[in-house]
Amino acid sequence: MDNVIYDYIVIRYGELSTKGRNRKDFINCLHANIRRVLKPFPALTYEKFYDGMYIHLNGEEYQAVAEKLKKVFGYAYFAGAIRVPSDLDAIKEAAYKIALSRPYKTFKVNAHRNDKSFPMTSDTINRSVAGHLLANTELKVNVHEPDLMLYIFVKKDATYVMDEKVQGPKGYPVGINHKALLMISGGIDSPVAGYVTMKRGMRLECVHFASQPYTSEQALDKVKELLRILSEYQGEIILHVIPFTELQMQIYRHADESYAITLLRRMMYRIADRIAKKRNILTIVNGESVGQVASQTLESMSVIGSVCDTMILRPLCMADKLEIIDQAVKIGTYETSILPYEDCCTIFAPKNPVTKPKAEKCERYEARFDYEKLIEECLANDEIVHISFDDKKDTEELF
Repeated sequence: MDNVIYDYIVIRYGELSTKGRNRKDFINCLHANIRRVLKPFPALTYEKFYDGMYIHLNGEEYQAVAEKLKKVFGYAYFAGAIRVPSDLDAIKEAAYKIALSRPYKTFKVNAHRNDKSFPMTSDTINRSVAGHLLANTELKVNVHEPDLMLYIFVKKDATYVMDEKVQGPKGYPVGINHKALLMISGGIDSPVAGYVTMKRGMRLECVHFASQPYTSEQALDKVKELLRILSEYQGEIILHVIPFTELQMQIYRHADESYAITLLRRMMYRIADRIAKKRNILTIVNGESVGQVASQTLESMSVIGSVCDTMILRPLCMADKLEIIDQAVKIGTYETSILPYEDCCTIFAPKNPVTKPKAEKCERYEARFDYEKLIEECLANDEIVHISFDDKKDTEELF
């Protein structure tokens, strides 16, 4: 795509630079995640500096490495760079090489002299490099909206000349905070909730409730594919597949249809709560958004969540559906989420679900059958699946 042959990538930390005594822990976690994602490129070598790191490409393809880096949380931006000695002529030559790499028409130079022993000020470097480009190319200066923005970092060890800054996903590196248990259905919302959770540094485990034969094998495969996509951001994801059919049938046998979804969700939370305690997970996460469906009114969420001791996080609770869809498209889960394979919440959805359920009424319905025994059976048959982005399983049949 480009004629420029970058020899380095420069990464700047951003938010991590504001951390105090635990700053080192955040940075070490970020470095470990970057090395994990870039494991397919064995020639890379790494150097740290105070508020960022350098990756020496050593001949590896920049674009391939860059695509992997975009899936790492915890840094502000990265940029392909040409590394040269801190010598003005070498800096000019690197800038000239970048300027000729694409059909630019205008440019601006932004130099930063980190090494104060360098004999020229940042402004003098700007003027000198700009003069060299004006004299040797057809480019014109545009300080407001340049086609080419040249960044020059003069440091003690060397100077780095860069053009395009690629914005990172920011947030915190996955794993710096505790684990979270994501309740994933296969719809649009829960994968986005999982993405947002990882962005705050939490590592995901997931739970999915399967009601076979009423839900198809493709519905479960869809969930696995969604998690395969998300696993590129954190590495392997553990999925708990809970057989939910009998418990769901008992709800429909013993309760008014209008309360079915409320009771269904209460049972799901009870099961998720026990998985979280067993797996030393501090929070349960879901894709609920206030008012989006009957089970997501404030009254419903209060009654449903009351059965759970584990903290519940709803990262999408104030987002509207279009915002969630936009995010799903951005992270690559949308096309899989809209595949027409229904989950256990939608396949038997009541026509007139209650929007203001009463806890006392839920408890009366639940007293009609031994749900504790059924929950224990669900947990005893928990199928644990390990999902990784590198899995070679063919999912073409989903599409």
